[in-house]
Amino acid sequence: MTKKIKFGTDGWRAIIAEDYTVENLLRVAYATAQWIKKSDNHSLVLGYDCRYGGELFTKRIIDVMCSEGIKVYFDKHFVTTPMISLAALKLKTFAGVIVTASHNPPTYNGYKLKSGFGGPSTEADIKAVEDLIPDTHTQEPVDFKEMEAKGLLEFVNLEDMYFEHVEEHFDLKKINKSNCKLVYDAMYGSGQNIFKRIMPTAKHLHCEHNPGFYGRAPEPIDKNLQELSKILKTNDDYHLGLANDGDADRIGLYNSYGKFIDAHHIILILIHILHKYQGMTGKVVIAFSASPKIKKLCKAYGLEVEVTKIGFKNIAPFMIAEDVLVGGEESGGIAVKGHIPERDGIWDGLVILDHIAKHDTTLESLIQEVYDVVGAFAYNRNDLHITNQLKASIIENCKAGNYKNFGEYVIEETETIDGFKYHLGNERVVMIRPSGTEPVLRVYGEAEDIDAVNKMLAVVKETILN
Repeated sequence: MTKKIKFGTDGWRAIIAEDYTVENLLRVAYATAQWIKKSDNHSLVLGYDCRYGGELFTKRIIDVMCSEGIKVYFDKHFVTTPMISLAALKLKTFAGVIVTASHNPPTYNGYKLKSGFGGPSTEADIKAVEDLIPDTHTQEPVDFKEMEAKGLLEFVNLEDMYFEHVEEHFDLKKINKSNCKLVYDAMYGSGQNIFKRIMPTAKHLHCEHNPGFYGRAPEPIDKNLQELSKILKTNDDYHLGLANDGDADRIGLYNSYGKFIDAHHIILILIHILHKYQGMTGKVVIAFSASPKIKKLCKAYGLEVEVTKIGFKNIAPFMIAEDVLVGGEESGGIAVKGHIPERDGIWDGLVILDHIAKHDTTLESLIQEVYDVVGAFAYNRNDLHITNQLKASIIENCKAGNYKNFGEYVIEETETIDGFKYHLGNERVVMIRPSGTEPVLRVYGEAEDIDAVNKMLAVVKETILN
């Protein structure tokens, strides 16, 4: 029996050679082609990241698209997800596709669908593609030179396009000459080449091609970035650390002491820079997992806040239809006004670096400015790798309201937009939600300092697993 293919919170992802096969990829590509053909713009920009099999899989997508009469713009080299989104906008294609599994482990690959407005496709468009996926589809390879001659295939340099866009918006000379010396960790991802061009003065870490990511998931979280952290802790010559995930749409950040700065803080910093210093306004749109401190800062600045379900595809529609200053997720995917309605870890980092260079300040000073408004806080997340049966049982307990407290922490308020967010008093928060892309139960915690967070998370873990 043919297995039904479903897109998660950010595209279709599966383990290579299990469900992520050429046969299944052809099915998804064919459905995408039929969806595109329903429009009056039969064009697509296509790319792949550094992950294993990317070029092979992408060329098979070209076979399908060109055979179906879809004009394909294709970069022969690996690209970032934001490059695909930016190109869809600039080339005026109907859609974009990048073969990537983003931050997932190296055994995975995936398929992200983008729209012509320069961001992730909407829920309705994704559903439309899913409904068109056939049980089987076969496709003979096409002759690329013949497709070029027919005007169905055009090779483009998306890295050059992105670099020119960056140059138009940032003073790269000033950033590179600033007193803030940077360590950049590409995590072996597709940000490696473009960032070397943008910031040649930075120390570049893991900026070489390794399709297996040296055996580690390219997710820019603290446990995966200890080499970057150690450099900052032990070397006074560097003042800031920046990291991106496998397709460079997420950001990780470290201060001069090698302390990890989570995405909640980064969202707050970006709002602070754009509004307080640059005088920009607009709605702030955040995923349900984002810190309540963001609402607190926006209230102080007179900015409207919208909370969405998790997945940037739920944030992007607001950025298209409304005046949005910042749209962001706890996972490190953040978009800002003045760019495309798409997460872009490199762009986010440049906004911060540009501000530090122009104002001769530090990341620590920026964070303190935010704390002066919202108060200090810390955050952590536990990813519990448990059986599906136990995970389902915990979620059922959440739905039934069976948790009245977690040990000494009494639940004062519960929010259920997407998962279960428990307010425990004294601005302490715990959230429980199953991952949309991995067999994992995520438990998020926020409190006044990291010791308080970790103590709280330990109590929650003990409660829900027993």
